[in-house]
Amino acid sequence: MQFYSINSPNKFVGLKEAVLRGLAEDKGLYMPEYIPLLPASFYERIDKMTLQEIGFEVLKPFFCPDISENQFADLVTDALNFEIPAVKITDQIHSLELFHGPTCAFKDVGGRFMARVLGQFVKGMDKEINILVATSGDTGSAVANGFYKVPGINVFVLYPKGLVSDVQEKQFTTLGNNITAIEVEGTFDDCQKLVKEAFMDKELNNHLTLTSANSINLARLLPQSVYYYYGYAQMKALGISDVTICVPSGNFGNITAGLIAARMGLPVKEFVAATNLNDIVPKYLETGNYEPRKSVATIANAMDVGDPSNFVRIENLYNHEYQIVKNKLTAYSFSDQEIREIIKEVYSKYNYILDPHGATGYGALKRHLKDGETGLFIETAHPAKFPEVVEPVIGKSVEIPDRLAAFFTGEKCSVEMNVSLESLKNILLGK
Repeated sequence: MQFYSINSPNKFVGLKEAVLRGLAEDKGLYMPEYIPLLPASFYERIDKMTLQEIGFEVLKPFFCPDISENQFADLVTDALNFEIPAVKITDQIHSLELFHGPTCAFKDVGGRFMARVLGQFVKGMDKEINILVATSGDTGSAVANGFYKVPGINVFVLYPKGLVSDVQEKQFTTLGNNITAIEVEGTFDDCQKLVKEAFMDKELNNHLTLTSANSINLARLLPQSVYYYYGYAQMKALGISDVTICVPSGNFGNITAGLIAARMGLPVKEFVAATNLNDIVPKYLETGNYEPRKSVATIANAMDVGDPSNFVRIENLYNHEYQIVKNKLTAYSFSDQEIREIIKEVYSKYNYILDPHGATGYGALKRHLKDGETGLFIETAHPAKFPEVVEPVIGKSVEIPDRLAAFFTGEKCSVEMNVSLESLKNILLGK
């Protein structure tokens, strides 16, 4: 499999270069040269397969033979070593719980997978790899923990000061070792812009090998498609084969992975995106005008993105034809008050605790589904990561998983900086 930059569709690179670069020289995001179609026999037996078996079959066309099939099978088994259950909330709506990994968030799937892929590629290299990652919440913790103490790899996590939850911040600022947390006086969009500028800076690239672990990077993005197959497999095992999937969306990498799965043949009825007040994509689908703007802070902070990087990949999938994108994707947005009301309603009626992001997914399905239709939404993080939002709404404490509580004992260690490429360069170059 070869990969091309969206900005240079006739120029191809191999898997290793695409992963190590993260972002192409022309500032474009990489895409596979084609989207493989999985055989009908795969979907016929998918409800009998394990998560790891599904992951191997889905991702093999992209990563093998650059990584041997035997090595790749071991890699997938190691990365996806936790359960991702589909849990019934109502007769119409199920939750796909992606918070059973080490950092209690969906990004454990992509973060752990990418760490192991880079671990393969870094062997034999005479230079360390430096990973730059901007986070609005869970990406930082998943990537930091996925790469923690991996030889030959340094991680720099940029995050907006005061705009991630205390629990999220603890998960990547208390590790130390090869993980450096950088607290930026700005928004997530500022952090993301700095990462992109760093990739294009000649001085940095002359001195360091840089790559990204955001969903910019295909090795982070592609494995996220696996849980859509696994969610579908669980629904099929229940006798439900006509499913609408809803994805809480900020940078739109998660739903891009789902749309890639659909292009590979996953027989999902339709995809629905749910956003908070950062409703750039819902407005685009409504008007045809894509108008990025400065992000606003919400209680669903991981989706506080005013210019979603991965939306260009969605446009690329559908040849930049607005009507096709509009036909393939529906989107709804929610205010903070609406999110709180959803959390309260679902807890009081069904005794199920949603996190603020999953709440938008549930709410979008409730708005969207017709009588007799079934939906599955992505529950992206454990509600215990957002106690300051969830607990006042439900009127009780949220039980904290042991794997999450373990982070509370560490001391915060971070570097503060303003929104300046020069400041970032000084940190990266140790000036």
